[in-house]
Amino acid sequence: MISFTLSLLALIAGYVFYGRFIERVFSPDDRMTPAIEKADGIDYIALPSWKIFMIQFLNIAGTGPIFGAIMGAKFGPVAYLWIVLGCIFAGATHDYLSGMLSVRNDGAGLPHLIGKYLGGTAKRCMLVFTVFLLIMVGTVFVYSPAEILHTIGGSSMMWIGIIFIYYVIAMMLPIDKIIGKIYPLFAFSLLFMAFALMVMLFVKMPAIPELWDGLDNMGMKTDPAWTDQIFPALFITIACGAISGFHATQSPLMARCIKSERMGRPIFYGAMITEGAVALIWATVSAYFFYGEPSPGYQLIEAARETGFHTSAPAVVNIICNDWLGVAGGILALLGVVAAPITSGDTAFRSARLIISEFAHIDQKSITRRLLISIPLFVISILMLYWQIENPDGFNIIWQYFGWANQALSVFTLWTITVFLVREHKPYIVTLIPALFMTTVCTTFLLVSRQAFNLPSGISYAAGGCVCMATAVWFAVWLKKQRSSTLNQNE
Repeated sequence: MISFTLSLLALIAGYVFYGRFIERVFSPDDRMTPAIEKADGIDYIALPSWKIFMIQFLNIAGTGPIFGAIMGAKFGPVAYLWIVLGCIFAGATHDYLSGMLSVRNDGAGLPHLIGKYLGGTAKRCMLVFTVFLLIMVGTVFVYSPAEILHTIGGSSMMWIGIIFIYYVIAMMLPIDKIIGKIYPLFAFSLLFMAFALMVMLFVKMPAIPELWDGLDNMGMKTDPAWTDQIFPALFITIACGAISGFHATQSPLMARCIKSERMGRPIFYGAMITEGAVALIWATVSAYFFYGEPSPGYQLIEAARETGFHTSAPAVVNIICNDWLGVAGGILALLGVVAAPITSGDTAFRSARLIISEFAHIDQKSITRRLLISIPLFVISILMLYWQIENPDGFNIIWQYFGWANQALSVFTLWTITVFLVREHKPYIVTLIPALFMTTVCTTFLLVSRQAFNLPSGISYAAGGCVCMATAVWFAVWLKKQRSSTLNQNE
């Protein structure tokens, strides 16, 4: 519990000090924001700052900091270091700068920003990649809540149909009608659940591994489809609680709603720090769950061991909340594992619609034009969902590919921000180091994962290191040319 307490305090200090430093790097000012300048009553609507924070938190969180932290608990105390350092120096920095970059570019989506700073080819590739990732998010966040609701009553297909109907309605309506009204309530539920569990942790004071007990003090082994080595699996497994490329697809939604650039740090940087705190709490709860002596009601983990660690995450949420928090905890758990993924899926589809409309220059004031883009997205999602249901391991396969694609997207976002900082003559090192690190992580995982190339770990590590060095050299060459070009222009 000492490691947990110190980690929580470090996150708070990170927001106060490093967050302020990152804010100064960007230098927000009093210029008119897209919410005011481009107000359209649909997607560009000025909202209160507290409401934007709650929506941003729910959009980027969903069940990510819960399920990811539960799955990452097997890596032991090293998970604390990744959550804290990753969140402060990579994730929150990534979220703040990508969100503010969208604000400065009329609320532009991620592919547009990538194209502006990395070139047209990168823009076209990332347009397809980003939209496909968002469809995957919408798909995986339909099936799991439908299965949980099925245990309450009705068939899974009935609930899938209901969720899709909700998606259509939510995507067609202005952002302040459904998202602006009910999302803050769901966000409050997630935060309250995390706070209540934190209180219970300090009441129980469980004996769990500390950082000084050894960073290789790992718990249960996981599904063989995932490598059980800390590098690179930890940095893919715990994504939303440390750094997540998906966040950069969601931030433009709120970049279209903030009334002042000075709201950026509490909304973008602050929401990510809050998500890191939630991940810390669930990692600690899971450490107690998997390292401590079993107690009544915890025997479900034995079945989870046979089917794979990650499949036990929803069970852990339900067991812990019901056992520690009673009836209220059960309700909060239901909101967490049902409402949160549905809302993340909703905003994922909305982001995909806006990205496509921006690329194709299709105005979104007309509901007919919104449907023109949305229907093909839903068709692709339904086909993917059908395959997922027919394949016994479909959900796990899609989730694993989603995990890698999510972190790969963060790589492109970090490089985009780095180029922006160089061009603006700002300290680019703040994103260069995370960009190089995540490039290495994603390359290594792609090579070593059984779902991809399944190469020996030694070869994968060497190749990942070579890619890192090659990328660093490429950047150094580009930086030299950029400085020469700037010098010539000044002369």
